[in-house]
Amino acid sequence: MRIVSFGFQTWGRKTLQALLDSEHEVVLAVTHPASEQSYKAIWSDSVEELAREHGIPVHLTERADAATIDLVKRAEPDVIVVNSWYTWMPAELYAMPPYGTLNLHDSLLPKFTGFSPVLWALISGESEFGLTVHRMDEQLDTGDILVQRSLPIPPDATGTELVLAGMDLIPGAVHEALSLLESGNAVWRPQNKAERTYFHKRSDRDSQIDWQRSAVDLERFVRALSEPYPRAFACYRGERIEVLAASVSSACYGGTAGRVVVQEGGGTVVCGPEPVRGRNRGLVLTRIRTADGVEHDGAEFFARGGYLTAVPESSFG
Repeated sequence: MRIVSFGFQTWGRKTLQALLDSEHEVVLAVTHPASEQSYKAIWSDSVEELAREHGIPVHLTERADAATIDLVKRAEPDVIVVNSWYTWMPAELYAMPPYGTLNLHDSLLPKFTGFSPVLWALISGESEFGLTVHRMDEQLDTGDILVQRSLPIPPDATGTELVLAGMDLIPGAVHEALSLLESGNAVWRPQNKAERTYFHKRSDRDSQIDWQRSAVDLERFVRALSEPYPRAFACYRGERIEVLAASVSSACYGGTAGRVVVQEGGGTVVCGPEPVRGRNRGLVLTRIRTADGVEHDGAEFFARGGYLTAVPESSFG
């Protein structure tokens, strides 16, 4: 089959590599220009570079405009394969090939449609995540499912480890989907729209720690936001700090949410609902990083006690 690839970042590159490793012909690679913008600069392996190394025509564009549609039409693809494409694709484009357009989305659809699904799955406390190959339609990540693969979320996994594990599912899923199309054995499973969950793009605000959440939730939150992602953060004595490592306390801690004391080998923070009742586990901060990039041991850094807050405060106990 003749294939046009739409993709960006490491997800797009791994998908293009899977297509190159198949028995099919990649006739055009469409990708976005390199970007330094926040999450676009993370996992930024180049689709363009890989395509040019293999002599594949490349089209750089921010969106699927008229020129893009014309190029794809002239390439005469049997199918379009998409992974990590940031802008809307019109029906004129995704319905053009005889086999339509396959989109790869790193979640178990219909859950976690939208953005950063792996991080949101870990933050949300899901027991599994995965990869879905589905047919593109007029909405975001809602088309009929062709291939779906799942992986368990280990109890100590970081967001980075899960993202990498999800990327490893790409080659097998791509090859299975193309084989099903070519053989005529494709069975499309409609998504139950009532089970759909949508998660928005992540921004700096989404890495801010909310001390009203439980220690279990917050420990998972810290693990989810591992390098190279923006780390979980709070403010302490007028300075923004990043939390690099944390654990759930053995004892329960009561008082005011955000109060930090040196206990259990780190700075232990009172957190969770109704903290005044003293029924909640604390979050033990064992490794933090200050705005100057210096890392600190939690017990040493929080020796003076005080409060962790959402914004800098002028006075501290």
